[in-house]
Amino acid sequence: MGKPAPRRQAESGMTKIDSNEDAGGDKRRGRPTMTDVARIAGVSQSSVSLVLNQMSGARISPETQQRVFDAARQVGYKLPGTRHEAADGSERRTIAYLVDEISTSPHPVVSLDGARDFAFEQNFLVSTYVTRSNPELEEATIEAVKRDKSVIGVIYSSIFTRHVTLPKALEGVPTVLLNCYAEPRKHIAILPGEVAGSFTATAHLTELGHRRIGFINGEPWMDASVDRLKGYRQALATADIAFDERLIRNGDWLPLTGYHHALDLLGADNPPTAILCGNDLMAMGAMEAAQEMGLKVPDELTIMGYDDQELARYTHPPLTTLVLPNYEMGQRAAEALLDITIHGKKLKPMTIKIDGPLVIRATTAAPAAVPAPANGLRVAR
Repeated sequence: MGKPAPRRQAESGMTKIDSNEDAGGDKRRGRPTMTDVARIAGVSQSSVSLVLNQMSGARISPETQQRVFDAARQVGYKLPGTRHEAADGSERRTIAYLVDEISTSPHPVVSLDGARDFAFEQNFLVSTYVTRSNPELEEATIEAVKRDKSVIGVIYSSIFTRHVTLPKALEGVPTVLLNCYAEPRKHIAILPGEVAGSFTATAHLTELGHRRIGFINGEPWMDASVDRLKGYRQALATADIAFDERLIRNGDWLPLTGYHHALDLLGADNPPTAILCGNDLMAMGAMEAAQEMGLKVPDELTIMGYDDQELARYTHPPLTTLVLPNYEMGQRAAEALLDITIHGKKLKPMTIKIDGPLVIRATTAAPAAVPAPANGLRVAR
């Protein structure tokens, strides 16, 4: 097999700001986050929060606590004890965070965490309002927010990336869009860099030597699925690998779909040597399918997820995946709103895309070799 073509940055056609590089000494272009601390310390983000905020009742060993503090110092994460003293309660010190749904997925919760943590470090609070996509509830919520004299502005967020029509009641209210966008472009919108993310994930597989890469994507009508397919195709083209539509399956983000699509792909005449899944849940289903077919991951089949949900650390083997940068997106939204309303910066309406790092664990490897042909040469499957 020839040497894979050099990687290039995927083109998204929109303004993009990279999130933090993966931990380990690389130069960082953004603020260090709890995600960075968790990655270095080898614990969950929840454990990092418990330790750094010195919450009582957490059964975390002194050794683990020390690892968290050491990791925080290593990346320069600003510890809670260094925050400013609370301001006079009469000041306008609150951000209103409006989201259509928060209880059915971990992603909006993590974005809220990012906004809340950044705001608190700047001596602001975040008030959260869930509207459940109910226009009447949303209108009533916005009117209540506008009457609250402590509110400086609004972060308007959605559970999945999509186009939104902003309520007229928000006209004149400083607003930053999070995980959504609107036309005409009147606001700053913070979105995940899905094209670049899928490009990075697929390029990791091509650099390992895979040339037949199955892709179990999400629902095709969703923005995330459309962009992830673009990134997948761009990475294949960069590695001089022809796109094969027979390797694509559209799923629904659930494990059972990943399981059935993986069985279908692996049962084909010329099966893939690697499967990229549109999220970690479908990757779990694909791993179950591989086990059922007697294929050892990653020795005989590479499987990769997307999102870096908490469960990705605890699959067998632990799942290689790509971070969906919800936390960093929340931070950036809060930062942009404070820049506009408090620091007086004249930020132009733009779309800012945040990239997430690759997290290499134990489900990806070079493709297995097939038995040597008569001429004695061994080739990759």
